[in-house]
Amino acid sequence: MEAIEPGPERRPRIAVTLGDPRGIGPEVALRALREPAPLDADLVLIGPEGLTGKVGSDLVTVGRWPGSGDAALAGRLSYLAIERAVRMAAEGGVDAIVTAPISKSALAAAGHSWPGHTEMLRDLTGAPATALCLAAETTPLGFPLRVVLVTGHLALRDVPTAYTVERLLRVARLAHSDLGRWWGLSRPRLSVCALNPHASDDGLFGDEETRVCVPAIDRLRGEGLDVAGPDPADTVFVNAMRGAADAVLAPYHDVGMTAIKTAAFGGAVNVTLGLPFPRTSPAHGTAFDIAGSGTADPSSMRAALEMAARLARRALTSGPDARKFQRR
Repeated sequence: MEAIEPGPERRPRIAVTLGDPRGIGPEVALRALREPAPLDADLVLIGPEGLTGKVGSDLVTVGRWPGSGDAALAGRLSYLAIERAVRMAAEGGVDAIVTAPISKSALAAAGHSWPGHTEMLRDLTGAPATALCLAAETTPLGFPLRVVLVTGHLALRDVPTAYTVERLLRVARLAHSDLGRWWGLSRPRLSVCALNPHASDDGLFGDEETRVCVPAIDRLRGEGLDVAGPDPADTVFVNAMRGAADAVLAPYHDVGMTAIKTAAFGGAVNVTLGLPFPRTSPAHGTAFDIAGSGTADPSSMRAALEMAARLARRALTSGPDARKFQRR
C-alpha cells in the first residue's frame, strides 16, 4: 500500500544527538551529513563540549567531554543530549529526533535505569506506551520490511511471561496508528509472527499461538484492523518483503532484529512508535572497538536521517494532537 506524501511549506528541523562520546556516533553523524546527496531538512547537532573537533562548530553543547572518560560520564552526557533534544521538540524547536547509539551499561553507570532509548523517550515525553519498529524501505525482494517488537530487551526465559494478549494488542494498535500517522498508510496490513517453531504445529511446541495470538488477532479484527497470522518466523518476514504486509509484529527481540538486519543491514532504521514526534536511529550499536578508526559505515545513520526527514514532513501536517507532551 503506497503512502501519500504531503508537501509542507517549510523544511523540517531535526535534532541529532551524538550518542556515547566513546563510540562511533559522532563520526558516523558527520560522515552521513557530508554525503553528496542533499538532505531535505535542517539539522541541530547535540552533544558534549569537546566534540567540536569531530563534528564541527555548529553544536548545541550539553556538559563537557574531556577526550576520554569513564562509562558513568559517557552515560550522563548521552542522557543530557537526549533530554535536551526532547525539550527542544516539546518547545516546537525541532520536528523530529535522530539519536546516535548509546551504551546501556554506561546509562546504568550514570544512575539511569532505562534499558535503552525507547523506554527513556517514553518517560521523558509522557507517552502512554512506546514500541520499537525496525524499518527498511528497500529490501532485496522489492517491498519494505518493517518489524515491530512486541517484547524488547528481555532475557529469552522471560519472554513467554511478558508475551500476553494485552501486550500484543497494545503494540498492534501502536503500529496501526503510527503507520497511518507517520507513513500515511490508510489501512496498514499487520502480520503476527508466531513465538514457537512452526506456529506451535497445533500445540506440539507450545500454546502461545492459541492462548495469546489468536484471541488478540480476533479482537483487533473486531476493531477494524487488518491483521494476519500467527505465521511462522521462517516465512512471515519473506512474505512481507514480497508485499504481503506493511509490518510484522515480532514476539521477541532477536527474531525481529535478525530478520531485518539480514535483509537490510546498513539500510535499516530504528523508529520509536507512540511518541509525539518521529524518532529514528541507526540500527547498530556504539562499536567501541572501531571508534576513531575512520572505518565506521555511516549508511545506517544516513538512512536514519533520511527517514526522520520523511516522517517529519508528515509530522508538520499531523495537527496539534500528534505533538502533545504530557510531561517531561
